[in-house]
Amino acid sequence: MWEERYAKSGDYLFGEQPAQVLVENPWMIDGARTCLCVADGEGRNSVWLARQGLAVTSFDLSPTAVGRALELAAKSDVRVDAHVSDWDGWDWSRSFDLVLAIYVQFMPPEQRIAQFETLRQAVRPGGRLVLHGYTPEQIELGTGGPPNPENMYTTKLLSDSFADWRILRLAAYERDVQEGRGHSGQSALIDLVAEKPIT
Repeated sequence: MWEERYAKSGDYLFGEQPAQVLVENPWMIDGARTCLCVADGEGRNSVWLARQGLAVTSFDLSPTAVGRALELAAKSDVRVDAHVSDWDGWDWSRSFDLVLAIYVQFMPPEQRIAQFETLRQAVRPGGRLVLHGYTPEQIELGTGGPPNPENMYTTKLLSDSFADWRILRLAAYERDVQEGRGHSGQSALIDLVAEKPIT
């Protein structure tokens, strides 16, 4: 479905600018040298992180999207180590200072525990995980994201799921989002930034 959607879009479906959560919270990348961007799409976030000086690795299951990510990186004069891979095909034993998961709410709730576990595994001790997505209120707004409210995040879900980590930011809010044709309009968003314990 994603490959078809990207291929039919003709250009950058979600635009070329990074998610606002990155631009507005630059402290999230402080101290990080390496970063993994999961389900990175067309590279708008990975390229922005590379422009901040990070060594960025990314993957997405859509060859069209990964091709656009590489084109965007070249246009921005940075390097992103971008791969075509689905979630299960990725090597989760590799660890990074920062793991970025933006709008990855495409898995049903029964798969969420395993999804979160792979994300946790990819963060080195002392590193950070950044999750950014939608709350259930997004369904009524209809400006992006999956149609199933069970796929969405709540502050309780995320605080419970990462209770053993140091939570640096957990915020649910609404704002106008303009990220290409894919995300456009008033949106119900949620951010989690969590630091993995060193021991």
